[in-house]
Amino acid sequence: MTIRPIRKVLVANRGEIALRVIRACRELGIATVAVYSTVDEHALHTRFADEAVCIGPGPATASYLCIHNILAAAELSGADAIHPGYGFLSERSDFAEIRERCGISLIGPSAQHMRLMGDKVRARNTMTEAGVPVLPGTGVLQSGEEALEAAERVGYPVLLKASAGGGGKGMRLAWNEKDVREGFEATKREGLNSFGDDRVFIEKFIENPRHIEIQILGDKHGNIIYLNERECSIQRRHQKVVEEAPSPFVTPKMRESMGKQCVALSKAVDYHSAGTVELIVSGADPSGESFYFLEMNTRLQVEHPVTECITGVDLVEQMIRVAAGEELAIKQDDIGIKGWAIENRVYAEDPYRGFLPSTGRLVRYRPTVPGWSGDGIYGVDGVRVDDGVMEGGEVSMFYDPMIAKLITWGETRDEAADKQVAALDRFELEGLGHNVDFLSAIMQHDRFRSGELTTGFIADEYPDGFEGAPASAELLGNLAGIAAFVATSHSDRARQVDGQLGNDLDPPGSWQITVAGEKHDVVLEEEGITVDGAELDLSMAYSPGDSLIIAEIDSEELAVKIAKTATAFRMTARGASHDVICLPSHIAHLADHMIEKIPPDLSKYLLCPMPGLITKIHVAAGDKVEAGQPLAVVEAMKMENILRAEKAGMVKSLEAGEGESLAVDAVILEME
Repeated sequence: MTIRPIRKVLVANRGEIALRVIRACRELGIATVAVYSTVDEHALHTRFADEAVCIGPGPATASYLCIHNILAAAELSGADAIHPGYGFLSERSDFAEIRERCGISLIGPSAQHMRLMGDKVRARNTMTEAGVPVLPGTGVLQSGEEALEAAERVGYPVLLKASAGGGGKGMRLAWNEKDVREGFEATKREGLNSFGDDRVFIEKFIENPRHIEIQILGDKHGNIIYLNERECSIQRRHQKVVEEAPSPFVTPKMRESMGKQCVALSKAVDYHSAGTVELIVSGADPSGESFYFLEMNTRLQVEHPVTECITGVDLVEQMIRVAAGEELAIKQDDIGIKGWAIENRVYAEDPYRGFLPSTGRLVRYRPTVPGWSGDGIYGVDGVRVDDGVMEGGEVSMFYDPMIAKLITWGETRDEAADKQVAALDRFELEGLGHNVDFLSAIMQHDRFRSGELTTGFIADEYPDGFEGAPASAELLGNLAGIAAFVATSHSDRARQVDGQLGNDLDPPGSWQITVAGEKHDVVLEEEGITVDGAELDLSMAYSPGDSLIIAEIDSEELAVKIAKTATAFRMTARGASHDVICLPSHIAHLADHMIEKIPPDLSKYLLCPMPGLITKIHVAAGDKVEAGQPLAVVEAMKMENILRAEKAGMVKSLEAGEGESLAVDAVILEME
């Protein structure tokens, strides 16, 4: 095998992974070419590559999934290699084959590997032939009726899965015949829209399992190693939310057993480059010996940073070296485990509104962590941010809702989790819904800290949705003290403004602060601050207009995000947002006489919960509907969302039709 130097890499992706590849190429002295859709013309990855080429309009099928346009961009720019990142074309064997014929290197496995392992159905067959345990399932299904028969045969619950799926897209859990009927066509559409492949198969769903994956790295000389495991059990709608390495469940014996089997499987197909073998471990088997192979992802994984943190191996760099024909300089014995790493995916979705996707402009985007530079580059002190967005940028309905990945490393698992909480407190994100509070709540959750994880974690712990992390009385009291300091600062500034009514009055020193509905009496004096008569050791700096406060309370740091509201402030800390009312004590009694504005009753309307495309209307004017019946389907961020009737009634009129793009809260239909 000869070494073929790579001089210019075209990155066939967008967002944080495009920036991640560009950074690795820079460190190796390799020139880069970014590709972008018209929606991404001013995106961050286009700015940091050496060149940028437009490849089509916003929809992925006309740009990032368009093989012809990608290859034309490579020829136009003179790129001699392509890195596909993950998603999009990363596991498309037809793309790899055409690229090979064009004489362009692929930084990743060969087309043959993608056919064998990247295709979920082929992978199942290959694993079965190799004697590897796989979950009961089917081949490709041709129709909804065939899917119903297969589901009965395999036994409910089952997963409807797109053959080329990944990243939680193209997957539907079916508990009964109704779910299969609704999910089959939706899975086909998601597979086609996200991966250009609408084939669907069925696999048995193991309830409350752990999701473990083994990172594989191989070269073209037959050397293959495994780089330990990752725990990816915390998921929502089969999309990973939190990942960590190592797993708190896997023992050294299990790790070696899983790793060796995954290496054997990889050698059986002569695999090279980075890859991941995904495993399901039954939660009912504490020994961990009953594990099943789900699939092999023939690409880089979103969660690869946690493996890099505990092994010190730069996986993107190794992929580039392998593609150039170099032999792995790393041996299996070189791979150890140093500390613990946790990754949280920051999504544009609103957990306070049922995790609905959110789009719009990032009015404020400042993940204020040590060393963050605003260009997708790592932080320091065990905190790392991989992102591909910037303040003022747009989060589009066309692509995945992930905004950034927050990765922390610590000597212990608790230290890594504590760093997550502290970093999330500082993560400023405004302009659209996001899951920062939710991630912080998970990091603080007793069950997460215990390591008792399953893929049902979120459903188990938040069955009625998310309303914010529980706040202790101590935290609420601390927020009251901070709020009084803030209110005094605003009052003092108003006093100093020329012409301000009453500007000759001193700011009040005694406040009634209401936090989360609880009233607190706060007194600010030169000697210090008291909250409900107890002294508060508080040190902080604040100027009106600041959006982030770093307070020190009893020598412990507390970061609080703060925003002005109509009544006072909204303060966010430790995974929850709290409305705060600040009144000088001498007029606090007037609060009982304030008139509460009652919002209009919109219950008779079906509103579009997020900006999206209406792909299906299930009813017509005059139809009677029952509670829970599907009314419409909205596609946003490559996922389909079924909107159901909240109660029985009759459809009075349709206000929108299939194929229409709607804004959030646009009326779809009206009920009698």
